[in-house]
Amino acid sequence: MLSVLLIMTGLLGQAAAAQTTSSPAPSGSAAALPAASPSSAAPAPAAPGSAPASAGSQPAAPGSQPAAASSSKPAASASSSNHRTESASTGKGHKQRTNGPAHSITTTGSAGVALTFDDGPDPAYTPQLLKMLAKENIKATFCVVGTNAKRHPDLIREIVKQGHTLCNHSWNHDLKLGKKPPAKIKADLERTNAAIRAAVPDAKIRLMRAPGGNFTPNLVKVSKKLGMASLYWHVDPRDWDHPKGESSGAHRKKIVKIVQKHTRPGSVVLSHDYAQPDTIAAYKTLLPWLRHRYKLIAL
Repeated sequence: MLSVLLIMTGLLGQAAAAQTTSSPAPSGSAAALPAASPSSAAPAPAAPGSAPASAGSQPAAPGSQPAAASSSKPAASASSSNHRTESASTGKGHKQRTNGPAHSITTTGSAGVALTFDDGPDPAYTPQLLKMLAKENIKATFCVVGTNAKRHPDLIREIVKQGHTLCNHSWNHDLKLGKKPPAKIKADLERTNAAIRAAVPDAKIRLMRAPGGNFTPNLVKVSKKLGMASLYWHVDPRDWDHPKGESSGAHRKKIVKIVQKHTRPGSVVLSHDYAQPDTIAAYKTLLPWLRHRYKLIAL
């Protein structure tokens, strides 16, 4: 009789344990909490194709010398934006970040840093910059405007001769280019490429940078069909932006400080060789500083 009672007691204990194990966790317990969502570390730049926030140096209409200041560039972008990121493998384990507007490129895809100079060529300042780059044995990327390429084919030839690369920066820096129909976008970019190749017939043009950084899906798509990847940036010292009352010396120091602070391996650095004497002066300091810290590459 005693053995029967012991067996029944054991069975009842197993049943109670099974019921406890299968019961769901109560509401509010750690098991019921959803996973935390990551927060954004930095604000996203202006929407693709949106109007830029402030003034800067831009080329004028075709056939005339560009003005020194006009509404042109988007808000500062000292580091890559928080757009949804896609990556393209470029070998050796590096990823090329495409988290700029309309998935434009923001990094080099390697440890190398790329210096890019927009809006030229400029007969006053591009030769000075080329001389400085040659002295430091640095290769860069020049994002040229078609009207300026047509005016100064000798400078296009010199850029290529020195081993720098070229980027299509549109025919006359139309900030609304990306909002135009694909056929007009194509005609604009092809006209710019033709001006470049009139100077250097076999010039390789693998990149396009939207005027003002105003990339749109159509502009990126058309560029890709023409064999050009869309190039945004990672570091923007806003060298084109001259606040009222800012001296040339203060402006140079600002450019140097921003580039030194934000440049990292893989950075694409935006600057301008057109109508920006303070930028040229700033790079007298920056070129040797960068060369001693990074591998500087032409894209």
